[in-house]
Amino acid sequence: MTQPMIDIQSSADERGIPLRAAGISKLKYPMVVWDRDQKSQQTIGNFTLTVDLPHQYKGTHMSRFIEALERHRGEISLSTLPLLVQDLRETLDAARSHVRVDFSYFIQRKAPATGAASMLELRCYFLGDADRDTARFTLGVEVPVMTLCPCSKAISQYGAHCQRSMARMQVRFHDLVWIEELVEIADSSASAPIYPLLKRADEKWITEHSYENPVFVEDLVRNIAGKLMADPRVAWFEVEAENEESIHAHNAFAAVGSDDIAMLKAAGEAP
Repeated sequence: MTQPMIDIQSSADERGIPLRAAGISKLKYPMVVWDRDQKSQQTIGNFTLTVDLPHQYKGTHMSRFIEALERHRGEISLSTLPLLVQDLRETLDAARSHVRVDFSYFIQRKAPATGAASMLELRCYFLGDADRDTARFTLGVEVPVMTLCPCSKAISQYGAHCQRSMARMQVRFHDLVWIEELVEIADSSASAPIYPLLKRADEKWITEHSYENPVFVEDLVRNIAGKLMADPRVAWFEVEAENEESIHAHNAFAAVGSDDIAMLKAAGEAP
């Protein structure tokens, strides 16, 4: 008769050191996400799946992470992610489980003057973290935009320097907020959107539009934060922006979060 194989992972560890996270990372798997216009979109997810590991256990069971993901890979959204997170926690008998999945998301963008259509890639991610009592789920979106420097415009007789910027948002919400809505918030908070395909008439429109809408990196994060604060669906947010400066040897950076604003308001230091 075949002897049962030893389960080394479940054996005792004598060092007394619990681990905040143990599991797998950089696992690429097909997935389907919600699309506001097309209902769904197929993409490839880059998954990090972990659980906490009590001090008494030597290791976790890697195969069980794959099995849990396989049970849920038909659709990964902020509606179904809680099921995956709880499945991981229960399958691995853990007090807390964690999921991060990074993926490319494509939106169709039409050039502002000619209407020429092309696809713009966005970097997005879902975060899930849960224990037996609480769960937190977060949507992250990175949106490329254009900013034109207000100082450069004010002090120059001709033109103003501009650059590509990256607006990064993390959002938790009571009711669904679409990826496309966060893109629209970033676009409207910058000097101009970014377009993959432009003809000369489109370049003229962007040049003139951005010149009439100068935005510092600080303006960009404040504009985004103001729009998120005004949305009753949004429960929490973090916003960062980084300018790939065109005339400096450094980037410009700014960040703000709803926790920062709430703390200052509680202290009477913000309106």
